[in-house]
Amino acid sequence: METGKEFNALLQVLSGEQQVIQRTDQKAFTLLSILGVFMVFFIVHFPKIQINMFIFLMMMIYFTSAMGTIYYLVRVIIPRIRKHKIKTNDEEVSKDEVINPTFFAGISQFKNSDEYAIYLKSIAKDEHRLYEMFASQVFALGNINQRKNENVRLSLFFFITALISELLIIMSMAYSRALPYLFPT
Repeated sequence: METGKEFNALLQVLSGEQQVIQRTDQKAFTLLSILGVFMVFFIVHFPKIQINMFIFLMMMIYFTSAMGTIYYLVRVIIPRIRKHKIKTNDEEVSKDEVINPTFFAGISQFKNSDEYAIYLKSIAKDEHRLYEMFASQVFALGNINQRKNENVRLSLFFFITALISELLIIMSMAYSRALPYLFPT
């Protein structure tokens, strides 16, 4: 297989993984916005609620679920910074791992842009090392996508639980206010 085709395939996978990250982040922002609207609605009507045991239980479920949703959505949006390194067997490099210059955590380890440029040029000279660097980035992005999507799934579970408990509170309030009119004594 030609080197150009290998790089093109790798770059297409890289582009796809980056698009998945963007869509996952957009889902998280959208869910956070929707939760915010429902929380404002709930807080505005909170003083009108006649507390009984059922409503108290639903409120505890609601607040716990809302906090769980926020926690997992923040885990999607805010990345965990790790020093991502590439293993190498290169005799010219004194360590068994080198800094991955494609991630912001790796880039920030350099003192200035000149040092970064020199390091990047040294990797670009060897096609095998360059390919390994991009393959490592694709693999890391795949792992990031997996974690982000897992957190979105967990946040959806908490979000749906919060939404159902809020709707049950509203239905309970509506039923308790309509009960005297439905069944007059």
